[in-house]
Amino acid sequence: MNLVGRGPDGTGDPDHARAGRRVITVVGVGADGWDGLVPASRRAVEAADVVVGSARQLALVPETGAERVPLPSPLLPNLPGLLDSLPDRAVCVLASGDPMFHGIGSTLVRLVGAERVRVLPHVSSVSLACARLGWPVESVEVVSLVGRPPAALRAALQPGRRVLVLGGTAGVVGDTLDEAGYGPSRVVVLSDLGAPTEAVGVESGLQVIAVDCVAAPGSRPFARVPGLPDDAFEHDGQLTKREVRAVSLSRLAPFPGELLWDVGAGAGSIAIEWMRAHPSCRAVAVESRPERAARVRRNADALGVPALRVVEGGAPAALDGLPRPDAVFVGGGVTVPGLVEACWAALAPGGRLVANAVTLESEAVVAGWYGRLGGDLVRLAVQRASPVGGFTGWRAAMPVTVWSVRKDTP
Repeated sequence: MNLVGRGPDGTGDPDHARAGRRVITVVGVGADGWDGLVPASRRAVEAADVVVGSARQLALVPETGAERVPLPSPLLPNLPGLLDSLPDRAVCVLASGDPMFHGIGSTLVRLVGAERVRVLPHVSSVSLACARLGWPVESVEVVSLVGRPPAALRAALQPGRRVLVLGGTAGVVGDTLDEAGYGPSRVVVLSDLGAPTEAVGVESGLQVIAVDCVAAPGSRPFARVPGLPDDAFEHDGQLTKREVRAVSLSRLAPFPGELLWDVGAGAGSIAIEWMRAHPSCRAVAVESRPERAARVRRNADALGVPALRVVEGGAPAALDGLPRPDAVFVGGGVTVPGLVEACWAALAPGGRLVANAVTLESEAVVAGWYGRLGGDLVRLAVQRASPVGGFTGWRAAMPVTVWSVRKDTP
């Protein structure tokens, strides 16, 4: 076990002050403003040379004599420059609620490192909403629609599930529920939580939307376990079928936060189910045919993972410049010269590569790589019951060979 000490100010480096490194203090502010801040948060604001925040946040704290600087827009491209323009000054950045929960605290840590950020959180809107509703926080899924399309809500919708939506409107959430087959769900709008103007059922610029999921009669809810029905995807026949998809994903083994390349994506089913495994899973679908790439995008929206990145182009050339993957699935094009080599070379240590083969030619390529790198080679033969006259018989699908291997060395 590696025990890490903490400094007296809560940062990860007890000696940062002696080292002379500037620390940015992030203060979470609730809708109740200055009155709701604990003494330590008030002192941080009062001691700052510069107070940075949105117009709404700056209006919630009194004038202290510090310079007031509005957050830039767009934020991410301009924030590093803003910080660089404030050298050797005590900077306090205001945030809404808990700065480390979908907030600017996380962004600052990513930019300058945890040792240079001191966070003083307020109660989050999620905690306040759960307190008002009587919902245990640990049983609730949170979906942020800030800067994201409404389709991002779809993956969280399951019967009996409780979801809190940040950044959406009741109209947008209601339309998404109807389209996804969850129209009967109970929806509650909670606005200005913690403020004197707090209200239920009234929309404002600062609100949380609570959804108690109820599936409509006749609808077909989809679980997050790999192996969605084939007709859950729009496709032209170029689709990794349900049983083979479940086996392939079990070998790809998605872990939270990991990145997948789905090469020769077809309908995008592997990439989509990878991303549905956990909200932090990421994927790039590489597809050479424009009409199929467009279909991948539609499937991703319909199944709640609109953040799926789709790259149009033929592999291996289309792989150049992509971020390094933790797993690669080759569902099509395994016989293209240099494709498997490029995927294997790009794969991160500990990563997994899975390639499926249907034809004799692709099986020969896969068998050759199995002989070189080892791994696991499985042949799947699936038969489905279908009518035979007035009876029922078995109809065999084409067998699929699945090769999987782990990259244990750099």
